[in-house]
Amino acid sequence: MSPVIKKKGEKFTIPSKYLLFALTCLCTVLMALTFSTDIFNRPLNAAVGYIVVPFQQGISKMGSWLSGRKDELVQIRQLLEENVRLQQQVDELLVENTLLQQEKSELSRLRELYQLDNQYDEYHKVGARIIARDSGNWYSTFLIDKGTDNGLEINMNVIASGGLVGRVSEVGPNWARVTSVIADNSNVSAKTLSSSDTMIVSGDLQAMHDGVIRFSQLIDSQDNVVVGDKVVTSHISDRYLPNILIGTIHTINRDSNNLTKSGLLTPAVDFEHLEEVLVITDMKWEMEDA
Repeated sequence: MSPVIKKKGEKFTIPSKYLLFALTCLCTVLMALTFSTDIFNRPLNAAVGYIVVPFQQGISKMGSWLSGRKDELVQIRQLLEENVRLQQQVDELLVENTLLQQEKSELSRLRELYQLDNQYDEYHKVGARIIARDSGNWYSTFLIDKGTDNGLEINMNVIASGGLVGRVSEVGPNWARVTSVIADNSNVSAKTLSSSDTMIVSGDLQAMHDGVIRFSQLIDSQDNVVVGDKVVTSHISDRYLPNILIGTIHTINRDSNNLTKSGLLTPAVDFEHLEEVLVITDMKWEMEDA
C-alpha cells in the first residue's frame, strides 16, 4: 500500500523524508536561478527603491539637521564667550578712555597755568588744587591744598587761567581759603588797560548768573573807555599787585552826577569750572619796598 494513501478517518500527511527531499530540490533550484539569473534582483531592487531609499533619505536629512543644530549650538556658545570677552574689553577701554579724557583735560588746564605763569614771570608763584568750595554754582570762596607750610599768607593774590581769581583770606598749615573777586564782599581797585582810568570792581553773585560783575566810580571825562576794553588791577590797590587782568567792559552807564560811570564787567576767569590755581607769594608791600 502506498504511504500517501489516506485511510478512512485519518488526516492526510506526507512523510518527512519526501517533504525534506522536495524542499532540498526547491532550494537547489532557487540557488541555481539566483546565481545564474537576476530574476529576484529586480523585484527586490524595486522594493528597496520604494521602501528603503525614502527611509534612508529621511534618516540622512534628520542627521544633517541634527548636525547643523549641533554646529549652531557650538557657534552660539563660542559667540557668547566671545561676547563676554569683548564686553570686558569694552569696559576696560571705557575706563581707559575716561582716564585719558581726564588726563587730557588736566593737561590742558596745566598748560594754561604754565602759560599764565610765563605771562606773570616777574612774580613768584605756588601751584595749588581746589579741594572744597562753598555752596552755590560759583567759586566765590573756596579752599586750596596749600598753606603756611608752603609759604602762603593772608592777602596773597590768586590767579588762574584768564587772570585774577581773588586773594587769600584765611590760611592754615596745609590749607588756605580764597575769596574771589565775584564774592559779594569783594572790592578791587582797578583801571582800564588802554587809558588807565581808574574804577572799583565789586563782586555780585546775583549778576554772575548773567556772567558779569559790577564796576563803579569810573572817571572817564574824555569818553575814552568803550565796551570790550580790558580792565586790570590798579597800582593804587592796597592788596592786589598791579596789571593783573580782571576782565573786559561789558556795558557802560553814565551816573546821575555826570562825573562818573558805572556798568558791568565780564570776568576773565571761568568761575564755574575752577580746579587749579596759582598763588603769587610776592606781597604788595614787598614789591613797593623793592
